[in-house]
Amino acid sequence: MIRLVLFLALLLAAAFGFATLADLPGHVVIAVGDTEYRLSLIVAGVGFLLVFFVAMAIWTAFRLLFRLPSLIGLASRMRRHTRGQQAVARGLVAIGTGNQRLAQRAAEDAQKLLGDEPLVLLLKAQSAQLAGDTRNAETAFRAMLDREETASLGLRGLYIEAERRGDGAAARLFAQEALQRAPDAPWAREAMLAFRAGASEWREAIAIVDQGVSRRQIDRAEGKATRALLLAAAAQDIAESNPDQAGDLAAEALRSAPGLIVAAEIHARRLSAKGDFSKAARVIETAWKENPHPDLAEAYLNIRHGDSALDRLKRARTLARIAPEARESRFALARAALDAREFGAAREALDALVLQKPTARACLLMAELEEVENGNQGLVRAWLARASRAPRDPAWVADGIVSNSWRAVSPVTGKIGAFEWKDPPQALETHLRARIDADRFGPVLDVAAPGGEEAAMPEAPEAPVPAIGPEAKPEQPAEEAAFQPMIPDDPGPHPDKPRPKRGFRLFG
Repeated sequence: MIRLVLFLALLLAAAFGFATLADLPGHVVIAVGDTEYRLSLIVAGVGFLLVFFVAMAIWTAFRLLFRLPSLIGLASRMRRHTRGQQAVARGLVAIGTGNQRLAQRAAEDAQKLLGDEPLVLLLKAQSAQLAGDTRNAETAFRAMLDREETASLGLRGLYIEAERRGDGAAARLFAQEALQRAPDAPWAREAMLAFRAGASEWREAIAIVDQGVSRRQIDRAEGKATRALLLAAAAQDIAESNPDQAGDLAAEALRSAPGLIVAAEIHARRLSAKGDFSKAARVIETAWKENPHPDLAEAYLNIRHGDSALDRLKRARTLARIAPEARESRFALARAALDAREFGAAREALDALVLQKPTARACLLMAELEEVENGNQGLVRAWLARASRAPRDPAWVADGIVSNSWRAVSPVTGKIGAFEWKDPPQALETHLRARIDADRFGPVLDVAAPGGEEAAMPEAPEAPVPAIGPEAKPEQPAEEAAFQPMIPDDPGPHPDKPRPKRGFRLFG
């Protein structure tokens, strides 16, 4: 609308100017030799404009003629650029679909048409990676280092290639250089954090986490959790060489993660060594509420050296009150009761464990209980045999690796905090045997009869066993023959000793 108004205004101004010029008196005389030409003002003005426009047209024609070669070259370059962009697009699509030959051909065409432009170098590197050509891929990535806008991409590509060929030192150098050039690059920060933690450079790893939190690249809660794990790992490394500093690091870790098992154990043991038993007990009790663990139980029961077995049993009962449903509470209670020779409490705790899940640890404790309380070697051998085929107890597991102690970094992926306290991978045979034992020997077996004579053992119920191979027959499963109940014929090493007239559990 504004342009239309301006056009009409200019048109009215030109018309007014011509009308004014036509009304003015006078004329223009043009002398050519002895000839004079008289023109009115309006005619002279129109003639001047015509001459001006003709001159401009002639000048434009001559200028176009002289610039024609450069214009032809420009048009050719534009066509090459368009074809090059099309080749890049084809190559990226081919990489996305996994078409190796088309991607390589498109990369060659794009390089011929566009040269070493960033997208061409990226296409060339990715097509080489798709083809497994490491040398050409690294050449393309190194060419990216010469340009500021592609340097970070080139370093990432070189880092990936170094990781693929297993060159950890080179990969670390590339990640370190990338982090220096672009501190906001997430991949460089994560890679350097993994390298620092994998090399036990805990202080440097903590600095990287703090920097990521300050730059808002890492969530604050995630940063606190990771920092606590790194502090606990640092404390674990120097727990023996520098226990005071280890205790301080563990205390700092507990401020962010009160339930961290390793930090709670280290800090509590250090407080116990200094004589601050009440504070050490509070530290373990706080962690026990979140994560009941055997290491915490051991540290809690032995928090004061020289205490009697009854004192340790009292502490075990405190742990059981804090987490009454936890299996580790029953394990701690059974262990302390055995040491205090409170066999009734130990058997009660172990009965619940065996009935719930008869793991190897529970079976071994039952064997120890039978040994200490009754001296019945037949039952001891029976429980030991069952322990050899029972499911494994929880352990520190990460990426298929089972460790006896906590580790901050997974040896497979380098992930921080990958180790979890959980059931390790169990063999199929272990599951099958455990189910057969539970089906066959679930009932309570009483061998004490009135009058002091041994009662007959009830026959085990016939339980269907699934076939695990073509040789397994429904009439006589192979597993049933392999796992017959182990009932001793002799009472143990003391045949003259009378049998205890009480019930006990053999296979729960």
